[in-house]
Amino acid sequence: MEAPFHADAHGDRTLALHFSSPDPQPGDTLRWRLALLAPDGRTVRSWRGAHPMAEPVHDVTLRWRAPTTLRHGIYQLRLRASAGASPAVEQAWSVMVGKSPTPAASLLAPTAVDALPYAVYLGNLHSQTKHSDGGGALDHCTGAQAPQSAALGPADAYAYALQHGLDFLMTSEHNHMYDGSDGTNAAADPAAAKALYRSGLQAAAAWNQAHPGFVALYGQEWGVINHGGHLNILNSEELLGWERNALGELIADTESPKGDYASLYRLMRERGWLGQFNHPQDDQFAILGKPLAWNADGDQAMVLCEVMNSGAFSTSSDETETHLSNYEAACNKLLEAGYHVAFSSDQDNHCANWGASYSNRTGVLVPPGAPLDGAALLAALRERRVFATMDKNARLILTANGHLMGARFVNRGKLTLQASYASTSGHGAVAVAIFHGIPGRNGTVAALGTKARSVVKPAAGEHFYYARVTQDDGKMLWSAPIWVSQRGRNRARQSIELR
Repeated sequence: MEAPFHADAHGDRTLALHFSSPDPQPGDTLRWRLALLAPDGRTVRSWRGAHPMAEPVHDVTLRWRAPTTLRHGIYQLRLRASAGASPAVEQAWSVMVGKSPTPAASLLAPTAVDALPYAVYLGNLHSQTKHSDGGGALDHCTGAQAPQSAALGPADAYAYALQHGLDFLMTSEHNHMYDGSDGTNAAADPAAAKALYRSGLQAAAAWNQAHPGFVALYGQEWGVINHGGHLNILNSEELLGWERNALGELIADTESPKGDYASLYRLMRERGWLGQFNHPQDDQFAILGKPLAWNADGDQAMVLCEVMNSGAFSTSSDETETHLSNYEAACNKLLEAGYHVAFSSDQDNHCANWGASYSNRTGVLVPPGAPLDGAALLAALRERRVFATMDKNARLILTANGHLMGARFVNRGKLTLQASYASTSGHGAVAVAIFHGIPGRNGTVAALGTKARSVVKPAAGEHFYYARVTQDDGKMLWSAPIWVSQRGRNRARQSIELR
């Protein structure tokens, strides 16, 4: 959904809805509903439609002018759509009605951000090259490339990202395309597939050695979209797979059954691998038939959830891509399920514009003075010292009683939550929200308040909190959550010894 944050000079907006179905079936009907939600969550306007899904892609354009009776403030456009028997997919973006509200002074002060005992680095943890279905030259890239058909590989991607100001880039190749096929290549040579994966690891290692201060990561995007879900494995030395050639030979280093997330999480936990949920949807990552299911092994291995992506097939190289996707709702369900994941913001580049399609980045916090290398980056991700931003020139941190976002701690009494934002490009924050949820509840994350500083006394039990800031240009930032185990205050006890 494309929804301009500000109306044009006449007060009008053009809303563009883009629908795609990877496998449309005869007779499938696309049904969608777009709701305009007021700052208090009330629905004040809605649109809906139903269209035969005869083609994989369908677009709808709406013209909207906010009535003068609407109170000024930040509203949310929430789109829900489904095709055929598929579960509904949700997208949501904020829009400004009327004049921008005055941001909280405590949020605007960059002092807390500048005083952090960490250095901030920005990059992209989701992209493809010619090792799978990426690497398409910008002058003729129109989508995913045929596996291993493009000209540009990992070294090209790292060079491009460095040239465009990124501090790190992960090339995350589809694990089931190392046979050179979207399906299964019966004639595939397992040795060649494994050698290709090793060559990617070697390319990243060579790049890191030659370019200190930039981190090149090479790994795999595991799984399939339909009846599955994609996740990145950030630090695996082994190619995982489930496909076999006509001789029954595994086309991978290590077998990992298709769609078996419980087994995958166990393997990741045993190997010490870290993972990221990529563009999650409500029907994905199922265990024993339950989507977005919590798993103890997965909770140890999965550290990130993509909260937004720019267009996977964008050819923009000046950070102006308009096709953006928001996955906050699904990430919230993973948090409510019990996962300890921080938000990330990536680009899923398939064309040769690694990190340059849009201004979004994943930000990580590394101790100052420590070199930025693979070990430091993975340590930051493991500790969830991460924020997601749509603006590479903005920063957001959240603290709770002095604990930095990503932390897990025991608390007694009051809890003071403080969101701190800074922009190096002159933008300001027009809205802040602190959200609250309960891990393991499988309920609904809700806004706790709309101030940068909130003081609460949580009920006994487990809680998580995160902050989201909206800038004056509509771009958003998300802090990592903080997880709090709330305990009652210790009471003095008197011990009497009986003799």
